[in-house]
Amino acid sequence: MTEKANPLAGKLAPASMLVNVPRLVTAYFSDTPDPGLAAQRVAFGTSGHRGSAFDGAFNEAHILAIAQAVCLYRQHAGIDGPLFLGMDTHALSEPALASALEVFAANGVETMIDAGGGYTPTPVISHAILTWNKGRRSGLADGIVISPSHNPPEDGGFKYNPPNGGPADTDVTGWIEKAANGFLERGLEGVRRVPLARARKAASVHAHDYITPYVSDLANVVDMDAIRASGVRIGIDPLGGAAVHYWAPLIERYGIAATVVNDAVDPTFRFMTLDRDGKIRMDCSSPYAMERLVGMSGKFDIAFANDTDADRHGIVCPSSGLMNPNHFLAASIAYLYANRPDWGAGSAIGKTVVSSGMIDRLAGKIGRALVEVPVGFKWFSPGLIDGSVAFAGEESAGASFLRRDGTVWTTDKDGIILGLLAAEMTARIGKDPSAIYRDATGDLGVSWYERIDAPASAAQKAALKKATPEGIAARELAGEEIVAKLDRAPGNGQPIGGIKVIAKNGWFAARPSGTEDVYKIYAESFLGMDHLRRIQQEAQAVVDGLVRQG
Repeated sequence: MTEKANPLAGKLAPASMLVNVPRLVTAYFSDTPDPGLAAQRVAFGTSGHRGSAFDGAFNEAHILAIAQAVCLYRQHAGIDGPLFLGMDTHALSEPALASALEVFAANGVETMIDAGGGYTPTPVISHAILTWNKGRRSGLADGIVISPSHNPPEDGGFKYNPPNGGPADTDVTGWIEKAANGFLERGLEGVRRVPLARARKAASVHAHDYITPYVSDLANVVDMDAIRASGVRIGIDPLGGAAVHYWAPLIERYGIAATVVNDAVDPTFRFMTLDRDGKIRMDCSSPYAMERLVGMSGKFDIAFANDTDADRHGIVCPSSGLMNPNHFLAASIAYLYANRPDWGAGSAIGKTVVSSGMIDRLAGKIGRALVEVPVGFKWFSPGLIDGSVAFAGEESAGASFLRRDGTVWTTDKDGIILGLLAAEMTARIGKDPSAIYRDATGDLGVSWYERIDAPASAAQKAALKKATPEGIAARELAGEEIVAKLDRAPGNGQPIGGIKVIAKNGWFAARPSGTEDVYKIYAESFLGMDHLRRIQQEAQAVVDGLVRQG
């Protein structure tokens, strides 16, 4: 059932495949979305509103409408502190920032933009929100990240983070989405805006130094002294993303032996090797997209990359190449809970329902509680804030963890600190994270894990999203008794937007994508590849049945 890779996967894109940036930006400003078409309405998935201007899904009208809706939401929720606004390096991000700024200035929102007109990673926005709000009960800050994450160059994205610093919950995004679509339906009637030149000079718009506070604070979450003292050689690839201008001041401040292997910023991302499906995608967990850095692994003791908004991480080890994201999560957990003495003894491990069962086994081994939640980092925010969850991670290579003193660092994913953590692990243990993973899990079995995406219509996705355990007749999974059928996450009782079926030595989960016309089947076996294939085949049959029922 393994998906066949595109013949161009792992190779540089031919010039004919590169996005025409002038044409894309023209479409952003000139094309008007039709709110009568579902695909052209504002729709918040797990990471905000995303789409391409070419498809009528991310145009100026969307951003004006969303920005005005955010202004109304802030009034509704009593949020009157600064709004931290950042963008990544996608071609549509700067036009979207300009559009949003026109609206925020017209509404008198205190807006903080990068002092140098540069790029701001997702975790830096979260860090800024939490830093401002610490000790405050009023005048609370929130933020917006303009980024479609690792999506292809033609896409844009717009994500709202409330005062808790993490991704907004569905009640918030639902409120904003409804208001924004109302503005689209009324031809933007009610949207307040001023010309960009006036907006930039507005008394409510402030140039903000994002880099210095974040970089200066890093020593409180990662042992930068150990990294410097060890002389561990580090390779860093920002993949042309928002972290690109953070590394030079970081390297200088801490005196670490790190090399940025590519500091280019190009909205076509022509330096990226194509992903498995033949698309340009800045996915630092994909061996195809990471081909270049993997090829350099022999030059460094540890290397890592981040996606375009730097909330994800890809770890490259000399001993194994690009680490499986689940393996690095497990290695990080094993290391951190043994090397953070000030973390509370009762602080739990957070994981999503589709992350590896190896994390469950490791949690049992080290005596830590496990909190298993639906897909979406927003579910981890409360636990990270109060310290009840010390490490939270997703199978898609996103994670964050507490400061060394056990207090909150970010409530959104932070790929920068995960890369630096890999360097800390290598520095202090004398082994790369892949070797640390093998040492930590050698007595827990071997995991075979895969995710498969399959095309799905809107109706099929809807049917899968509302599936229940009662709709699954099977009693066995790949020859083993099924011990649980779930449509809610055991850690918080929230709907997982699909189903999960568990046996003793394997499981699968199926859920529709929130941003693409596909559904995803995640599967894992602790008995071998043949057993995994059986699980996948039976999972496909279950999903086919659920979709037909819908």
